[in-house]
Amino acid sequence: MTNSESCVAAPELAAVIPAPQRGDRQETPQHETPLPIVELFGMRIARTDLDGAAQRVLDWSRGERAGSCRYVVTPNVDQVVLHRERADLRAAYDGAAMVTADGAPLVAVARLLGSRLPERVAGSDLVPRLLTLASIEQGKSEPLRVFLLGAGPGVAERAANEIHARWPGVSVVGTHCPPLGFEHDDEENERILAAITAADVDLLVVGLGAPKQELWVHRFAERLEAKAALCVGATIDFLAGEKSRAPVWMRRTGLEWLHRLATEPRRLARRYARDAWVFPRIVWDELRSSRRQRRVDVGAG
Repeated sequence: MTNSESCVAAPELAAVIPAPQRGDRQETPQHETPLPIVELFGMRIARTDLDGAAQRVLDWSRGERAGSCRYVVTPNVDQVVLHRERADLRAAYDGAAMVTADGAPLVAVARLLGSRLPERVAGSDLVPRLLTLASIEQGKSEPLRVFLLGAGPGVAERAANEIHARWPGVSVVGTHCPPLGFEHDDEENERILAAITAADVDLLVVGLGAPKQELWVHRFAERLEAKAALCVGATIDFLAGEKSRAPVWMRRTGLEWLHRLATEPRRLARRYARDAWVFPRIVWDELRSSRRQRRVDVGAG
């Protein structure tokens, strides 16, 4: 599964995997404390760390479904560039219940503008941390019911096996690899929605690649019968061992992009070249806008 493609082949719409029946569920507090927000690149990025983001999504997944499925997006540099260019993606971001900074450059720019973000919160870190928190609660709550949507043929099933082995408090209740171009096929979309509804899902993990995953979840948020959804790119591939993540030291130093470029040069070289040209301009615009606003604020004071 690439960062911008669906599976080429599609098996039968994934069988719903049997799971224990629900008992009493923990409810989300009625008056949830809003997360502080950093305005950056036209996005409202949550000022939270990995544990805070994971706990917030777990609370949503354990509670009652809101009016629509709450979904999380995790922008990196490429998505910042796409966000600037595409009105449909901006609408998807505006509809997200939480936006976290996946890319280290976003954290750096926020710091430069005086609006610190605690840390990078990547989707590929958020999912394992959330599953760990759910397993810590094992015995206190019913297993967290997860549906995996995306990745290549058979990959989500391998990821499900890995999840069951590593996280005893989690039950993968369904998987599906949609065919290429499925988002334009009304019948296929209806089948996917029906499968998610039948599986009684707490958490939907979506690995369709950006911006397809964000646009699809936003489009169907009101009909998705899941408490929460995470738009997390290649995370399903990572969980299955289909792709390898960068070493921890590269992630901590903001060099994960270099590892990805080295492992997928043909797919990523052109995109990274474009981003390297466009992103500095976007940062410069953000800096100029911030300075103008500061002058206005000083004058008003």
